Amino acid sequence: MSGDDVAAEGLLAPDTAAAARERHGACGPAAATVVREVARAMGFDRDAYRERVTDEVVETARDALFASLLRVRVGPRSAYEAWRAAYDGEVAETGSPDVDRVAWHVAPTGAVATTFHADREAAVGTLRRQAFGRLYRPAFEEATDG
Repeated sequence: MSGDDVAAEGLLAPDTAAAARERHGACGPAAATVVREVARAMGFDRDAYRERVTDEVVETARDALFASLLRVRVGPRSAYEAWRAAYDGEVAETGSPDVDRVAWHVAPTGAVATTFHADREAAVGTLRRQAFGRLYRPAFEEATDG
């Protein structure tokens, strides 16, 4: 199988930690709008909104929005293994080595990969959360701390 068998989905594939931080920050206004509209749809009045919609809620929405937009490659194990052989970096792999399909994401600080048999959507969603938690969140926290 060739690299042509690999599909990419998602919008964000930042090349540097600075670009990732910039795109994460740019998700803030959209996340705030989504949270506000969801609260409105749930019937929150002004007091309920102020009480329940905290900075932490909006930050969580921003993180989830950023993660959901990450570009993920999906393909057969052979294509993943060919990519992996050429990639000169750390890869956190989850799943079974006996499964034929792999989803992976490359970040400026490393990569994550997971295997799946049939549920592509679940694998991609899980991989995006893993990418954010393992690769992006620590980099963002370092930038904030440093």
